[in-house]
Amino acid sequence: MQHFYIHTFGCQMNVHDSQRMAGILRAQGMLEVLDPDAADLIVVNTCSVREKAEAKLDSELGQLKRLKKRPTPPVLAVAGCVARQRGQAIIDRMPYVDIVLGPDRIQDLPALARAAADGAPPVVHTAFDIDSPAFLRAGADAAAGAPSAFVAISKGCDERCSFCIVPSTRGPERHRPADEIVAEVADLVASGTREVVLLGQTVNGYRDPSGALSARARGRGIASSDFPALLRRIAEQVPALARLRYTSPHPRYFDRALADAHKDLDVLCRHVHMPVQSGSDAVLRRMLRRHTREEYLESVRMLRDARPDMTFGTDLIVGFPGETEEDFQQTLSLMREVRFAGVFAFKYSRRPGTAALALDGEPSDDVKSDRLGRLFELADDLLAEHFAVLVGSVQQVLVEEEGPRQDGRLSGRTERNEIVHIADGDARLGEIVQVRIQRAFRHSLEGTILGAGDGSRARARRLPIVASEP
Repeated sequence: MQHFYIHTFGCQMNVHDSQRMAGILRAQGMLEVLDPDAADLIVVNTCSVREKAEAKLDSELGQLKRLKKRPTPPVLAVAGCVARQRGQAIIDRMPYVDIVLGPDRIQDLPALARAAADGAPPVVHTAFDIDSPAFLRAGADAAAGAPSAFVAISKGCDERCSFCIVPSTRGPERHRPADEIVAEVADLVASGTREVVLLGQTVNGYRDPSGALSARARGRGIASSDFPALLRRIAEQVPALARLRYTSPHPRYFDRALADAHKDLDVLCRHVHMPVQSGSDAVLRRMLRRHTREEYLESVRMLRDARPDMTFGTDLIVGFPGETEEDFQQTLSLMREVRFAGVFAFKYSRRPGTAALALDGEPSDDVKSDRLGRLFELADDLLAEHFAVLVGSVQQVLVEEEGPRQDGRLSGRTERNEIVHIADGDARLGEIVQVRIQRAFRHSLEGTILGAGDGSRARARRLPIVASEP
């Protein structure tokens, strides 16, 4: 086996997992390709958070089936959350699938792929690594020089939101020792990475299993979190890191210690993407979110007190069982109050094994579509107002990739996560440059370079992993 192809569906954690799979396969001497027709191993890394993502998987596997008719057919692996959720049912329905691989079994992919290529029968390998959790580090070349890189600090989730399938597909929360996290961040920065994004299903609820970080007493009756101390340790021990982000935080784990970290640490970016899901307390109770609208707003106020120019993004669900028009209006009013600069919103999707299946009063699909349309209209209006203020300003932009038109221009993001297309000027991937904003589009900005931000020109390359939204 010489070539592999990975198609990723879903969230940042799935992208992280795909990067780690790519790293361990390259360590075995394999090369990554962008065309599944040229691959000896095809991995479809799946998402099961929404029904639409699962439908995309079924379509993708149906298209890949033709490749199994080749004289030397590729090994076909289904990884990720759907692999854990469906297990043997995938092979029963699609016997041309060779490997069903859970998120905690990534390290076993090379051996399973070799066995399948040698004629081994299909295998389901999806058990959680609860007793001895493994966190795969970026390999020597997996993210070398990439402008931005993901680092997982925890996996799994204990929150049990009534709509969410993640606890059953990724297991209970398991946290990574702080020493390992800091060491991986340091290695990435030494290889040229400028920005690190810390990942966890409830990332700000992190607790150091080694005890190296002192746990802080928490309010509201929830477990202690070492997250603010982790941020400070990264800032102290990896001073060459230019930017530090994290996702996805849970509102109930925000406190003054985290707000103070944002105030004190310039390396922390001035944008937080914090899912709220609904602006109605009645809906939040049915969702089992364990926070109220006011608690969410208090977290926003604490962060804006620490950094007045902080921007926020969020996730929202419309059409949850029992949601009334009044409930939906409360979501719109929350959007106006926070003035989100980015919104991911979806129609409620029934997921197997979730508590919400027992709830009555689910709105019709027409009502869901109408509410989603109105929500996106408001989100676009809020973003347009935010962008209008930025036209004419100078922003620090981390150059991350070639522009979407593939015409030689580059794109990057500001500290507040605004996407900026660079219309003119000399820059390299991984460089932080000053850009004067000249135009605002619907979801991005355009500007020209004034000069290099800090003179560093880190060599960078992009992992050719094909990613899809769920």
